[in-house]
Amino acid sequence: MATRTSQVTPLPVRRALTRMGQDIATWRKLRRLTMAETADRAGVSVSTLARLEGGKGASLEHTLAVARALGVLDSLAHAVDPYESDLGRARADEALPTRVRRSGAR
Repeated sequence: MATRTSQVTPLPVRRALTRMGQDIATWRKLRRLTMAETADRAGVSVSTLARLEGGKGASLEHTLAVARALGVLDSLAHAVDPYESDLGRARADEALPTRVRRSGAR
């Protein structure tokens, strides 16, 4: 029986979860840390870390805590910085809207 997550989660997101989990596991191994040590440093359970490394995902807070424990939090935060993209740099001088609404929506 398929899980609800596999029915709802888009394929590109599942692939990114798998890739990110593998990268987290690689960073942990490069740092010569056990899963228990990493989980303890991150303040998460070993099962949460195992889910994350296995590509099953975890909350954003837990993901960031593990990234911090592995010393890659700044890199991860930098990766989503909008002003590091071509679009963000092109629109850097524009004032951001307070809200974004689709035209015709009420």
